[in-house]
Amino acid sequence: MFDWLGFKKGLPLWWSYRLNRHLKEDSEQIFEGIASTRKDLLIEWAEEYWEHLERLLRDVSLSLEGGQLWNDDAVPVWSRLCGAARQRAADFSELFVLNDAGKVVYSTYGPHQGQAYEAGGPFAEGLQYSREGHDGGRCLFGPFADPLTLKIGPSTSSFHDKMTLLFIQPIVTGGQWKGALCGRVPNDVIGDLIQRESGHVYPDSGDNYIFMAASRLRKQIEPGTALSRSRFEDRTFTHGDNLKDGVATDWGTVTVKEHTELELIFTDPATGLLHPGVANTIANGSNLFVEFPGYSDYRHIPVIGKGVTFQLPHCPDAWGMMCEGDLEEVYRIRSADWKIRRLQLPLVVLFAAVSSVACFLTAASDLPSWLAGVGIGGLQLLWGWFMSVIIRRRGTAPLVRSLQDINRFIRINAEGKGDLTQRLDTGRFAGDETHELAKWINNMNDSLEGIMLKVKRASADVRSNQHELNLSTDTTMRSTERMGEEIHSMIRSMRSQLKDIDIAKDVAEQMRATLIELEARAAEQIAVAQSEVERIGEKMGHISYKVQESNKTILTFMQTASQIREVLKVIDQISNQTNLLALNASIEAARVGEHGRGFAVVAGEIRKLAEVTRSSTEQIQDTVELIYTNAKQAAASMEEGTRVVDEGNLLVAAASELLGNAGSGDLQKTRVVEEVVELMEKIAAVSIENRKISSEVEGKVHGLLADMGSVRRSSDQVGAITSSLQQLVGQFRLRDARER
Repeated sequence: MFDWLGFKKGLPLWWSYRLNRHLKEDSEQIFEGIASTRKDLLIEWAEEYWEHLERLLRDVSLSLEGGQLWNDDAVPVWSRLCGAARQRAADFSELFVLNDAGKVVYSTYGPHQGQAYEAGGPFAEGLQYSREGHDGGRCLFGPFADPLTLKIGPSTSSFHDKMTLLFIQPIVTGGQWKGALCGRVPNDVIGDLIQRESGHVYPDSGDNYIFMAASRLRKQIEPGTALSRSRFEDRTFTHGDNLKDGVATDWGTVTVKEHTELELIFTDPATGLLHPGVANTIANGSNLFVEFPGYSDYRHIPVIGKGVTFQLPHCPDAWGMMCEGDLEEVYRIRSADWKIRRLQLPLVVLFAAVSSVACFLTAASDLPSWLAGVGIGGLQLLWGWFMSVIIRRRGTAPLVRSLQDINRFIRINAEGKGDLTQRLDTGRFAGDETHELAKWINNMNDSLEGIMLKVKRASADVRSNQHELNLSTDTTMRSTERMGEEIHSMIRSMRSQLKDIDIAKDVAEQMRATLIELEARAAEQIAVAQSEVERIGEKMGHISYKVQESNKTILTFMQTASQIREVLKVIDQISNQTNLLALNASIEAARVGEHGRGFAVVAGEIRKLAEVTRSSTEQIQDTVELIYTNAKQAAASMEEGTRVVDEGNLLVAAASELLGNAGSGDLQKTRVVEEVVELMEKIAAVSIENRKISSEVEGKVHGLLADMGSVRRSSDQVGAITSSLQQLVGQFRLRDARER
């Protein structure tokens, strides 16, 4: 019947369960609620911190306007925006940026900057997962041990060790992985999220812890391995054995050296297998068990509770969470009704016995009946008064005092300043409904404090963002006003330009009409000129022919003059020879004497004739030379004339061609002018359209200015509401850092 608990331990637990079996449904709802709210809290927290990283990366990209995200100029931008991000996301103990080589190019923790992570770094698996583009490159990696986390120090958790969670947000440019923005969170933060120690439902035993359900990225972590700190790791929240000192069981001591995470596997010491709550949760995805005899946990203590599996956003591994309480504490309650009845029962039995004895003694005595009646009545009154005193002192009075304490606590919080830091001391209440009431009031106060803290931080964040929005709105309004002025000035310029274009278009129209008229006149003149040029061409051809004929005649004359020169040379030679023969004849006649006198006379005459011939020949020679020289000059002049005539022919041909092309040139000019006019019309149309668009833009700018004014007014209203909200939150006393 008592299963693995045994009779000595099992009987008291069975009796407690039997007395409170009507609370089974309530217990199921309690554990369902605890598990559901804690799981949702973890998922919402992870989504919120992913949004912080996305917003930070977007703000940096906008601030740098496409520049390099990790050059020297980017460092002040990273520093300013990361500081603001850490104010909004306080659980980040560090924000740092890695380039594609794995080097830390910026970090909010200065000594970390410049460190390079090789393939075997503490979060190499997460970086590789991001580089490969799984899940969009985002990766929530951990928990893992990183001594740097311990050196940096805590962020929000009162506990702190080297166990770390790392948010890896990829930096992608052109579809390529260029680096990552990383957010470091001490792993104890998630312990704070799920424990909410000051509002713990089962303060003596209840524990909410996370374990590995399915390791898809970090395959070396076995299912059932602890991923969060346990309440029982030290003595802070327990008053007995703890895991640092060791929890003793009949099968050995359960202990951890440094921290619960990755050191503890939730096994049953008796079997060495995963304890039933964890095993069934991994197998089924969910497990709820709140009945006797419960199941054994890693301390071999009977527990009940709810287990769920879940996956945080962008975390490749599936986690499990157990929300448990010791069976003994859950069903420890003893109802006030049952307590009073238990107090009344022996008194009633005792009263019945005393009454019976009194009746027997009265019947055996000789006392008058009225006296016996008075005596029994007095005894009953006395006994009734005694019972009322005992029941009041031991039953109703403690209950009333407990209710008064609870009433006073609620009244102070309801009518006073709302001190949400206060908690009822549940140890002062008996284990009945008042204890449960005090416990749930503490839980409610803890929840309200958590909500009010979030509201306080959110209102502060809204106030800060509202201030930035006001500054941005003012800057935008000034820029918009300047833009409106520039657009208005542009519209004025466009209107002036449009007038100039209209004037230019009219001038182009007039020029086209003038060119058409000039073209008509020029066509007539070109026709006349072309006919005259053709006649000149014909005359030039005739002149060229005559010049060529004259040139030929002169050349023939020069040839004849050359021939005459040759003949004159022969005549000169003959004359010389004749003169010589006449001289010889005179000499011979003189030798003959008187007989040769007549012959001498003839010889003398011949010699005179030869002299005359030679003189004439010389004159003819000079004349022929002069004629030849003049003929040569004439030939040269004729050649020059021929060249001039050729050039004249070329000029006539060019003039003819020019006149022939003149008409087409005018047509081309006309076409150019028409194209200019058409272009001017298009420019005018575009200018008109631009003026229309600019007018619309000007209207939009005015609308934008009005909208910006509305935004500013809305921002001021938000500021007023935020101030009012802060005043309302300020009425409550809160702790900036709550206990885990």
